[in-house]
Amino acid sequence: MEDDEKLARFRQVHLNPFNKQLGPWQHEQGPGREALQAAPEEALPELPPGEPEFRCPERVMDLGLSEDHFARPVGLFLASDIQQLRQAIQECKQVILELPEQSEKQKDAVVRLIHLRLKLQELKDPSEDEPNIRVLLEHRFYKEKSKSVKQTCDKCHTVIWGLIQTWYTCTGGVPSEARQCDYTGQYYCSHCHWNDLAVIPARVVHNWDFEPRKVSRGSMRYLALMVSRPVLRLREINPLLFNYVEELVEIRKLRQDILLMKPYFITCREAMAARLLLQLQHRQHFVESDEMYSVQDLLDVRTGRLGCSLAETHTLFAKHIKLDCERCQAKGFVCELCREGDVLFPFDSHTSVCADCSAVFHRDCYYDNSTTCPRCARLTLRKQSLFQEPGPDVDA
Repeated sequence: MEDDEKLARFRQVHLNPFNKQLGPWQHEQGPGREALQAAPEEALPELPPGEPEFRCPERVMDLGLSEDHFARPVGLFLASDIQQLRQAIQECKQVILELPEQSEKQKDAVVRLIHLRLKLQELKDPSEDEPNIRVLLEHRFYKEKSKSVKQTCDKCHTVIWGLIQTWYTCTGGVPSEARQCDYTGQYYCSHCHWNDLAVIPARVVHNWDFEPRKVSRGSMRYLALMVSRPVLRLREINPLLFNYVEELVEIRKLRQDILLMKPYFITCREAMAARLLLQLQHRQHFVESDEMYSVQDLLDVRTGRLGCSLAETHTLFAKHIKLDCERCQAKGFVCELCREGDVLFPFDSHTSVCADCSAVFHRDCYYDNSTTCPRCARLTLRKQSLFQEPGPDVDA
């Protein structure tokens, strides 16, 4: 009996969250936290000594017991079959109309309505002609029965536990096409590979093949940066390429001549003022080496554009050195083997240059003469005379 009396007194003091009926003092103040705060301490029954007291000096502690935690949120509808889904859709429509316009609760209710309609579409009975096919968002799912064979994941190849009865496999969706990049040899999806066409440098260097191939987006960006950069050393990669591509032989000879003209322009004031070397500013590597090529250079060799433009530049440079500038003309050579003819320059087509002293001779004179270079012989004698020990007559 004492336990029953204590339980009854405890229920009178504390609010029961499962009992929605309000006490006599709550009807006067209204439900909620305000009623608890406004209730005077005299209205509460006195507790005997030893009982726990859950009151503060100013107000009764609000433990959240006044709220209805079991009420269904606005826009939440639970349904498992078609009939319940249809009823939930109608209720959700009514809630949307009652809520304020452009409010967050109305937006959430609209999203919930979309989910209910998609769920209803999933649960619709299949057609009589194709009972094992379900259409969802333009995808056709085929119903398959579970077998004794264990199903594995297509990605990680682990066994899938849980395919107990049936499952659906998409048969009408657009499959992802695997596209191979001709530059890297790897496969990409349609998002990373747009079937862009580009010339592959390896095919050009090894096979002189300029046919555009399909490459991925990343390879396309790399090849676009590589087009104008001198990154190919043809003589090291494929030295035989100069044997069966006549255009490359002509281009190489013109580049070698331009490198021989460069020292004339560096020491000539008129050439520096006229900025003749800027004629090759888009192909700066042409005035630094005759071995480096870019992909764009090879493309222009194929079309013939590079040979024409380089020949015009070669003619302009030679005209300045041999005709327009007296200082450059004074740096020419006279053939010391025949001592006849005009002034010779190392870039002339009918001349030969000594590899040791860089003297210039007529080609026919240089190869017909079996003796050594006269300038090299003269320089050797001069060096010997400088280091020769003085004789006794000189000491006296």
